[in-house]
Amino acid sequence: MKELSLHILDIMQNSIAANASLVQLTVVEDPEADTLSFTIEDNGKGMPPEMVTQVMNPFVTGRTTRRVGLGIPLLKAAAEQTGGNINLSSTLGEGTVISALFGYSHIDRQPLGDMAGTMLGLITSYEDIDFVYRHRVGKEEYTLSTKEMREILGDVSFSQPEVMLWLSEFLKENEAALYGGNDTESNH
Repeated sequence: MKELSLHILDIMQNSIAANASLVQLTVVEDPEADTLSFTIEDNGKGMPPEMVTQVMNPFVTGRTTRRVGLGIPLLKAAAEQTGGNINLSSTLGEGTVISALFGYSHIDRQPLGDMAGTMLGLITSYEDIDFVYRHRVGKEEYTLSTKEMREILGDVSFSQPEVMLWLSEFLKENEAALYGGNDTESNH
């Protein structure tokens, strides 16, 4: 995967496949500490302890459509290339938490990628799931909660063109503001 946002998308889709009704993503870029990290926490079905220990193996997957699960092993390799790591904890019947840590300025760190587009796609594709997205760069931060959006919008769908446009602009503007108004599609 060329961008970290694609790893994030893959893991969040795993949360959705695990019947999560709430998926929380926190991205923290800390140039002073020279780290970039993200944590995805869900309230899905979780994994048994033996699956948690095996999930780093690309030949172990919970999917029935294929026999290879590359998402977490590729994420682990990407993090370790930058001096980072990943941590995974899961409780059967309660959910899963996965965290990844990367060297921020490391030459091998993949760019974060299009987080606005990633979140827009997830939110508009899975309207029955609550997403909480937090993104911090240095001291700047913003949060988006689909539960709060639903309270404001009522029965209006996130996939309505006007809502999608507003949501897209909201995400892009807030992402840009984190970087001091710079283009969010650069190599953050």
